[in-house]
Amino acid sequence: MNTPTHARAQKPQPELTRRRFIKAGTAAAALTAVSWNRILGANERVGIGVIGFGLVGRIHTRNFKARPDAQVVAVSEAYRPRMEAAGELVGGHVARYPDFRKLLEDKNVDAVVVATPDHWHALMSMMACAAGKDVYVEKPLTLFVREGRWMVEVARRHKRVVQVGTQQRSGRHYQRARELIRAGRIGTLVSVQVNYFRNVSPGFGRPPDRNPPSDLDYDMWLGPAPQRAYNPNRAIYHFRWFWDYSGGQMTNLGQHSLDVVHWITGVPGAQALISAGGRYFLDDNGEVPDTQDAIIEYPGFRAVCQWRECAAGVAATGMGGLEFHGTKGTLALGRDGFEVFADKKENPTNIVARIIGGHPVGGPQPVPEPEGQYWTEPAKDTSGNWREQYVEHARNFLDCVKTRKEPNSDLESGHQVATVCHLANISLRTERKIRWDAQKEQILEDTDAAKMLARPYRKPWDAELRALGMS
Repeated sequence: MNTPTHARAQKPQPELTRRRFIKAGTAAAALTAVSWNRILGANERVGIGVIGFGLVGRIHTRNFKARPDAQVVAVSEAYRPRMEAAGELVGGHVARYPDFRKLLEDKNVDAVVVATPDHWHALMSMMACAAGKDVYVEKPLTLFVREGRWMVEVARRHKRVVQVGTQQRSGRHYQRARELIRAGRIGTLVSVQVNYFRNVSPGFGRPPDRNPPSDLDYDMWLGPAPQRAYNPNRAIYHFRWFWDYSGGQMTNLGQHSLDVVHWITGVPGAQALISAGGRYFLDDNGEVPDTQDAIIEYPGFRAVCQWRECAAGVAATGMGGLEFHGTKGTLALGRDGFEVFADKKENPTNIVARIIGGHPVGGPQPVPEPEGQYWTEPAKDTSGNWREQYVEHARNFLDCVKTRKEPNSDLESGHQVATVCHLANISLRTERKIRWDAQKEQILEDTDAAKMLARPYRKPWDAELRALGMS
């Protein structure tokens, strides 16, 4: 029987305890996961604190609870029924904190999972780092661009491991697809297509503002976001339809998909972006687009993102689906697997000579050439499993907590990807093309758009930001 972390506190400890090991930071990096197990023994576990028990927070709670070298020791939720549900899932021993700051003070918590609404991700992660905790933070990483750089600076200052919840990087078939593209299997990358179409018409209604439920700490839920009257569509789950808390599908699914693009290609950021759209068709009180198109100019290639909440389409690649188009073929990649489609190798003259039955005299005419030639070899992998990707990502995080190595989805790259998503929304909201200096992290030649790189935090959370040395 495994003994809860806090119940073991009075037992004699080995010379190198779990917390002393973790808080040794980079000095402990020479120890591998194997040596960790040998030194500390099977009962030594990483104490996990989960903040936010929503749709994805529940997945993380289950996954970390199932790991033999981790134990969920604390949960925090602003909504009491979810706090109770988390307690039931984890077990009676788990500490429960309505105020996440108390969880950060808990000495049994070594690492924190931040699975709250988007507007809380950055500040909670920074406060956790300052409290000496490692962090697994869900995507989208940030609500606005400047938060990402603040997070990087705070995590580095406190020597914390931070894993971003873009779990595709831990998916084995994603890793194989990356190897193929980098090895030139589809030739030189020309463009990437990202789309997600669904139809949630007629929308989510227009409920009137009202008093918040008695079992929801709405002020805590709002946190650093602007003070607003409570509305059912502004809170549990539906927060993602409002600019105060989210960036719509551009930041929600966009961070997932574009993270794969950045990871495969190694780009540090975009050079320019243009995006258009709006909430045209859904009849509700939401704000973010139900229709959005973005063209992202990366060094050497382009990415096109299309999001639809009001039309399901006929050939969608699924959530997180991408198509990498190269000079030799296309690689279609999603959470279930990937496939390489080879381009046919033909004489260019024959391609144009056969258009609509062929040209009359004087136009291009067919020339003899061998049949069945292709620029590359096809390939197919159907081994993908979205559940396993979450599990492997949690496994990678725990390994990095122990070894102090950089996790698969590191904070710097997560910030770079989130930045592109935010810039696309800035383009949409200003109705202008945005030019970006990725090295200096500056919008070029547009002072009004540049003001949208940061937002103020509501009191008293602005003081927490200042206490972190950020503003």
